[in-house]
Amino acid sequence: MVASESEKKVYDVLNEIGIKYEKYTHKPVYTVEDVNKLDVHIPGNHTKNLFLRNRKGNIHYLVVMKDSKRADLKKLSKQVGSTPLSFASEKRLEKYLGLKPGSVSPFGLVNDSGKCVKVIIDSDILKGEKIGFHPNVNTATLVISTGDFQKFLKWTENDVSYMKI
Repeated sequence: MVASESEKKVYDVLNEIGIKYEKYTHKPVYTVEDVNKLDVHIPGNHTKNLFLRNRKGNIHYLVVMKDSKRADLKKLSKQVGSTPLSFASEKRLEKYLGLKPGSVSPFGLVNDSGKCVKVIIDSDILKGEKIGFHPNVNTATLVISTGDFQKFLKWTENDVSYMKI
């Protein structure tokens, strides 16, 4: 299968900054529940990635948290010092991260040339050695080291905050 332009961009960036990855292909997944039903064992921490906006819609957040956690948006908005948060539209997801629903991932930050998206990382996802994310498509997962994930975040130059979610 030929990689999309957005997916290819992820591989190009990872190779450029020296991040090694393991690629796992699978059927399309849209939710954590779909991932849990896969017949492919994907090592490392699994995440839930949420693309949110504030009330005015002028600030956007990518929240990366453990897949087993539930997001309390009211509490999270207080933690980040924002007006109430809600899920951003598909149109905004496409505009800011170049992604479609089901493929939300920190790797979408390769498409955020304006550095508009603020990144919120659940500190619990950093406790393991490896972590996996979609490479901007929901038919594959790339597993990288937790240290390399932090290296990638630094490369993006987006505003990144770490907190317990």
